[in-house]
Amino acid sequence: MDSIFKIITSLFTSLILLLCQWIGIPCLPMGEEVDMTKFTQTFAEEFDGELDRSVWSGHYQYGNKTESRKGSYWNQYLAETKDGNLVIPVVYLEEGMGGEGAGWYTAGIDTDDDSPNGFSQKFGYFECRCILPEGADVWSAFWLMNDGVYDVDGSGRDGTEIDIFESDCYGNFVRNCVTSNLHFDGYNDAHQKMGARAFITPNNPYEEYNTYGLEWNEDEYIFYINGVETFRTNYGGVSQNPEYLILSVEMRGEDGIPSERENVPADSTEFIVDYVRVYQYNDLLK
Repeated sequence: MDSIFKIITSLFTSLILLLCQWIGIPCLPMGEEVDMTKFTQTFAEEFDGELDRSVWSGHYQYGNKTESRKGSYWNQYLAETKDGNLVIPVVYLEEGMGGEGAGWYTAGIDTDDDSPNGFSQKFGYFECRCILPEGADVWSAFWLMNDGVYDVDGSGRDGTEIDIFESDCYGNFVRNCVTSNLHFDGYNDAHQKMGARAFITPNNPYEEYNTYGLEWNEDEYIFYINGVETFRTNYGGVSQNPEYLILSVEMRGEDGIPSERENVPADSTEFIVDYVRVYQYNDLLK
């Protein structure tokens, strides 16, 4: 009877998710809880003490050089630790930074091999606990990436940008939600994407911590909020290569100029990350 009940519950949940996606509204996580007994921790960043820049380097930023990122600028040295958290601010700098002039500045950091102690992994469970930045044109993200994403071959098996979460819903009617997405085949004409799936966070994500997780195996991706499944997919063919971790904040716009509906708090806003943890399936460690 238990197995029949689980099947019926799973089918009902799937129907609700399909209905929400068809209508275009976000829904609460309704799936099963992640089973952590099948994993062993392989990476833990608790952000105690100074940011370890031998692990975390600038995502497409090198040294103190600033790069434009959509409607804002990225400089990795804006990302710092404070009170046991990683803090990535979004702040307007009249004097600019790193070779660029006045504008909104923030940062993206990653664990790519450019870092002496960088980290990447194929398959497992990836989780971030954080508070999101406010602002209708501001969004933070926890995502995975590798160079295979740029290979144009009609498949995501060699590499997929896996957006575990993006906080791009602040200016929407339902703002207390995040989206997840998949991208592959580069970012030009051949680019393919799944299309964002939106889910409501049970706690106010701009004031309280929530966790955002991904279980990734050879057959599918399973997304979670606070350990509860939101949805699963194998869109594009599941990536079969190791991918590194990225934490970032950016603004809508282009070439460092924010979009016209920019709505950033008067002073600044912050992406606050308590931890990033990664686990591997126990049977893959044997």
